Amino acid sequence: MRVHPFFNTVEFRICDIPLTVHETIMLAGLFQAICAKIYKLRTQNLNFMMYSRALLNENKFRASRYGIEGSLIDFGKEQEVNTRVLIYELLDFIDDVIPHLGSRNAISHVHKILKKVPEQTDSLKI
Repeated sequence: MRVHPFFNTVEFRICDIPLTVHETIMLAGLFQAICAKIYKLRTQNLNFMMYSRALLNENKFRASRYGIEGSLIDFGKEQEVNTRVLIYELLDFIDDVIPHLGSRNAISHVHKILKKVPEQTDSLKI
């Protein structure tokens, strides 16, 4: 997501078309909560780390190539981290704003998705 360069709006670059209505609502709730959390932090005069496009593109490639079973680079820790762990960190990050938005039920669908997609075990790796 980014501030639109010409209009006074926030622009969302969303993943491919969600397959179900529940997934669509979950994504909308998730993005709303991320915006609310960032706004809350900005009003508290907190800044964010800025990373180069090359680093961000690396994680974008990893996400598209390996999906939820892969790892992404946690730039703050400077190490690879399981994607599921980062998703749970994101959910913890936004948790305090969710009650005000009324989107707990929608966002809880993330947990259902994580449970549906089994973690890859070492015995399955080729």
